[in-house]
Amino acid sequence: MNNFARVQEKLEILADAAKYDVSCSSSGGNRKNTPSGLGNSSKTGICHSYTEDGRCVSLLKILLTNHCIYDCAYCVSRKSNDVKRAAFTVDEVVDLTINFYRRNYIEGLFLSSGIFKDADFTMERLVRIANKLRTEHRFNGYIHLKTIPGASPELLDEAALYADSLSVNLELPTETGLKLLAPEKKREDMIKPMDHLKNGIIKYKEEKKIFRKVPKFAPAGQSTQMIIGAAQENDLQIIKVADHFYKNYKMKRVYYSGYVPVLEDSRLPSLNTQVPMVRENRLYQADWLMRFYGYEANEILDSSLPFLDLEVDPKLGWALRNLDKFPVQIQAAPYEMILRVPGIGVKSAKKIVSSRRFQQLSLEHLKKMGVATNRARFFIDFTFGNPYLNQLHKTHFRKILLSGTHTKGQQLLQTQLSLF
Repeated sequence: MNNFARVQEKLEILADAAKYDVSCSSSGGNRKNTPSGLGNSSKTGICHSYTEDGRCVSLLKILLTNHCIYDCAYCVSRKSNDVKRAAFTVDEVVDLTINFYRRNYIEGLFLSSGIFKDADFTMERLVRIANKLRTEHRFNGYIHLKTIPGASPELLDEAALYADSLSVNLELPTETGLKLLAPEKKREDMIKPMDHLKNGIIKYKEEKKIFRKVPKFAPAGQSTQMIIGAAQENDLQIIKVADHFYKNYKMKRVYYSGYVPVLEDSRLPSLNTQVPMVRENRLYQADWLMRFYGYEANEILDSSLPFLDLEVDPKLGWALRNLDKFPVQIQAAPYEMILRVPGIGVKSAKKIVSSRRFQQLSLEHLKKMGVATNRARFFIDFTFGNPYLNQLHKTHFRKILLSGTHTKGQQLLQTQLSLF
């Protein structure tokens, strides 16, 4: 087998093994091109496209190797799994990245790895790849490195100099789940590098305020990933863990990856049981509410309701459980409450607060601002009334929302709305 065919075979094996990893913040870097450099990664984010399930496909996303010293029950690369193994050399990954970039196939590199020998041995090779791309090839495209739990702080610091973003996989939401499915791993080995990177990022941002030129330190931040459904944790546990890491580790993103059955194991769900994609989607929506809408984890779910509603999104779910908070007077309510109206996003909420100082807003105004009025109309009131409000406290209101029907005829309502 010639060298090209050998590298192509490795690429097929290691790209396929990397598809289960989604923890990459593929924007937020500000690494600019230089006159003799290659590529760039700007504040507006790299060029990227997404698959139907929301995964970024614009990066060369590979493992350095799928050899691993661990035997985690949920991992396709686990030591005891009978799969074809492969490993790239440092130069092979560098050459693939440069050649793919020049052909406009990719805008950056997402590099993770199984662990061979030990954490430092593996992490050192990941760092060498990033170093070679930056220093020898002057590559300014996006680089995301998966850091290896247990790697030395010195290697983490070096990785942060070359990579735009770094991630340490939390793997499972709870320590109980980790002990059950990955008993060789320790949660402490995952927390320590997160804490180290958090402190390094804070220091970098503080020094940037004082000095003109400061060596970059993971400028796009750090992220993590949790596997959902492998250890049967509920959604309340999951979003509480995410909330903890956002607040205490300044995480840029927490990613949720539904468990995909890969082999039979008595500790795992049946091979015929796969986490519904909609559950992943609901967790991302709940995550968004915590990050941008001011919701606390305990508001989204509680012990009496530990799982997200798969039928409605978490924001609408909260509204349906708190109908006493509605309707919201659109002309006078505080920004924080307008944000809680289903169908109103952050941008449209800001537009509402800004515009209402100069005019009396109507449903038509809101529609032009980007509000999903087919949903929001039931939860808001205007100075001159809103005919849709007579639906709000009906026993079958949820059904009305889901079906898009209402008791009064559409023609009558449109006539009434014309008075606005």
